[in-house]
Amino acid sequence: MTIKAVFFDLDGTLLDTAPDFVLTLNQLADEYNIARVSEEKIRETVSNGARALTTLLFGLQDTDKGFEERRLRLLDIYFEHMGKHCFLYEGMTLLLEQLRKHELYWGIITNKPYRFTQPIVEQLTFPTRPNVVLCPDHVAHAKPDPEALLLACTQTHCKPSEVIYIGDHKRDIDCGLSAGSKTIAAGFGYIEQEDNINHWNANHIVQHASEIWPIIDSYLAIK
Repeated sequence: MTIKAVFFDLDGTLLDTAPDFVLTLNQLADEYNIARVSEEKIRETVSNGARALTTLLFGLQDTDKGFEERRLRLLDIYFEHMGKHCFLYEGMTLLLEQLRKHELYWGIITNKPYRFTQPIVEQLTFPTRPNVVLCPDHVAHAKPDPEALLLACTQTHCKPSEVIYIGDHKRDIDCGLSAGSKTIAAGFGYIEQEDNINHWNANHIVQHASEIWPIIDSYLAIK
């Protein structure tokens, strides 16, 4: 087995996008004249999407009156802030340079809708542009279903066994394993306090982006 492509989850894996969400939730809290929530709580919740963030801030469930109005307002505010304060995690630029040097495909597979993902990707500077960017808009079933990962394999002419998928949520690891790919759990990402990354069954766990390349390189050495 060798590796031909490396795919990343977006929020909490490739990018630290939490600063954009902190500003968004702070503004929303101020608009509704309610208490702000801590950055720590926001970071733990980001990977679960706008519905989870709405519940975090307002204590409402998606069937409660007023929930949808607040969720949509959250998304409107986020659209104003997105991409302005996020950044590649430390070590990611060097990792992407290594992928380019070894002529490996790379891409993004995220549950973030395309209308939010694409503008962020377009304004960021990468050593090389991603070969694929796939969102829920492109498939019938979002992660943890492996459909998007399998589509990425098709688009890069790789077998799933020739791919490593990296993510900071169990759904990412489930997606990768279901597809038949190797997986790396990003312990530096947005992981809920009660979650245990050691229970995700990932092939590898890292706590910093600098730990990822040696894992990839170990597969490249297999002939």
